[in-house]
Amino acid sequence: MNVLSHLYFFFFFFLMIRRPPRSTLSSSSAASDVYKRQVLVNHGGTEMGQGLHTKMCQIAATAFEIPLSKVYVENTSTDKCANTSPTAASVSADMNGAAVLNACNLLLERLAPIRASMPGALFPEVTNAAFFQRVDLTAHGHYKTEGVGFDFATMEGKPFHYFSYGCAVSEVEIDCLTGDYHILRSNLVHDCGKSLNPAIDIGQVEGAFVQGVGLFTIEEPVWTLSGPNAGRMVTRGPGAYKLPSFNDIPLDFRVKLLEGSTQPNVVHSSKGVGEPPLFLGASVFFAIRDAISAARLEAGVQGFFRLDSPASAERIRMACADQLTARFVDPDFVPDLCC
Repeated sequence: MNVLSHLYFFFFFFLMIRRPPRSTLSSSSAASDVYKRQVLVNHGGTEMGQGLHTKMCQIAATAFEIPLSKVYVENTSTDKCANTSPTAASVSADMNGAAVLNACNLLLERLAPIRASMPGALFPEVTNAAFFQRVDLTAHGHYKTEGVGFDFATMEGKPFHYFSYGCAVSEVEIDCLTGDYHILRSNLVHDCGKSLNPAIDIGQVEGAFVQGVGLFTIEEPVWTLSGPNAGRMVTRGPGAYKLPSFNDIPLDFRVKLLEGSTQPNVVHSSKGVGEPPLFLGASVFFAIRDAISAARLEAGVQGFFRLDSPASAERIRMACADQLTARFVDPDFVPDLCC
């Protein structure tokens, strides 16, 4: 018997996007080098597949009004940008992007007199003239988040620079006999401000959502509680600890970025993305709970019931109280998955 949840879960989420009192970490640096035809960017963020290098190149290309193909980026190294902040907390594009823009603006100030003297000249012509006029074509940019700090002794201050919002609606189908489930559809809207790169940001939202689905429905560390191996982890390695796969992705997956959103005092009015959408995966957990409620109601079981996260197959099956589970446990039984 399959039970289809009736869609519901409208989840509104906000994440405090700046790390609190350690305001010394809310800074970054970057260096831009202009050659006769190209631009080389160094910044303090680490590229790990999240598209950070691409965004930094876009910021530089926009500042100099040149094609993206003319901007290159070096791998992050502290011999280029010292004392960098960790690439974490979904703010790397904010901080490093602002530092890159600062470096580009310094170079544009140096090039401004030459541009004024060469109306209609292209970027390579301007930089070539600057080279022969012995203009410094290397600039170091820096950015620090202003007005952020919190005093835990007085409980006063501004711990976060801004908030990031998102909502999700998910529809699931559960198998009441096995506890298996499928996500039929998920609709997500996430606030990225004025996105630096919508394609990258949508990919980040999709990935974080599926990671959140794993957090709330699949992934559970299990330890032994007694015996000579008490405290030993059972779920070691991919054979016992399962991650989301293509089978766990919504069959109908729709993601949009919130339109008309801007964030003042952040590079190009954008907002950080990466970690915040993870919690939108909770919409799947609550859709599963809604489906279990329908199954229990069909079996004549009413009232509140407890469903722990993650909503694993074991928990879903035992929560779907029926004539089979009634032979062994009461309808409020909660599985203990420790050994």
